Amino acid sequence: MKAAIFKEANKPLIIEEIPTPTINENEVLVKVVACGVCHTDLHYLDHGVPTFKKPPMILGHEASGIIDKSNSSSFKKGDRVLLPAVLTCGTCEPCQSGRENICKKMLMLGNSIDGAYAQYIKVPAKDVIPMPDEIPLEEGCIIADAISTPYHAVVNRAKVKSTDRVLVIGCGGVGINVVQIAAMIEAEVIACDIDSNKLKIAKELGAKHTVNPNEIQLKDFLKQNGGPVDIAFEVIGKSETIENAYKSLGLAGRLCVIGYTNQNITINPAKIMFFEQEIIGSIGCAPSDYPKIISLVKDGKIKLDQLIAKKYELADINTALDELRESKVLRNIILPNGKGQDPLYK
Repeated sequence: MKAAIFKEANKPLIIEEIPTPTINENEVLVKVVACGVCHTDLHYLDHGVPTFKKPPMILGHEASGIIDKSNSSSFKKGDRVLLPAVLTCGTCEPCQSGRENICKKMLMLGNSIDGAYAQYIKVPAKDVIPMPDEIPLEEGCIIADAISTPYHAVVNRAKVKSTDRVLVIGCGGVGINVVQIAAMIEAEVIACDIDSNKLKIAKELGAKHTVNPNEIQLKDFLKQNGGPVDIAFEVIGKSETIENAYKSLGLAGRLCVIGYTNQNITINPAKIMFFEQEIIGSIGCAPSDYPKIISLVKDGKIKLDQLIAKKYELADINTALDELRESKVLRNIILPNGKGQDPLYK
């Protein structure tokens, strides 16, 4: 099979012919129809964030596809499926308590094990999610992270309500769906980004207000538009924007950090104590969330089509990554086996 191989940081991925994986008991071999190009991959490629599996390896963690071979009674050849970004053990304490997204033995596609920038991938059958006919695989692949991560953050961690005033700092591939899902709940959403096109899409997906901090300081915008917020999401991963998100909170406000950074932040604990504020982390989602998310997508309550910019063949993966680097797109999609692989959407 062909795969895009990550060999070292600050180098392009290299397309190589490698052996197709052999499946074991209770595993399936999936022919990859589509894989979303996520900013997480740029942490490994551009910033030296280490993967758990040492290169050479295959990145890509937002995958959909078709069962090619099955050693499980749960799936048969031809089944349309979604692959979660994280595989879980099911036995550790977090898994047993319904928090599989922080599984102590989690394996992330394209990090702990080979991912889906390849024509085929093998995974345990227990983790695979059936994809309903109503959702095209080429668009539906992004449910695995770009939709599920915001859903978990908004619904389970920050517990957004319709009466909440919500700030979202960073409207990239994940942040834009924090906007979309919070707006779906009918919260008052303020979308903050320096990219006017992303703010335009945020408005289309339900943001009541948009703010570009290159044009007006966030604190001034909030003073002029209703004051502090109940919940702030930081979806960039910079100490400065995390601190600005925190400063936007009012009494009993909650800061939900989704963006990744290992930089330290400076926050006054006295304000946290006196105002009974909270700082919450959020990562991925639990497997039990996927059926709910898929149902919302199927019913048109969560939209996918506005999020996807371009679809590329595997050979053009570095072009897709370059466009993400340059903040030109929310999500590009890789089609490792070419166009027209979804039998229901030729």
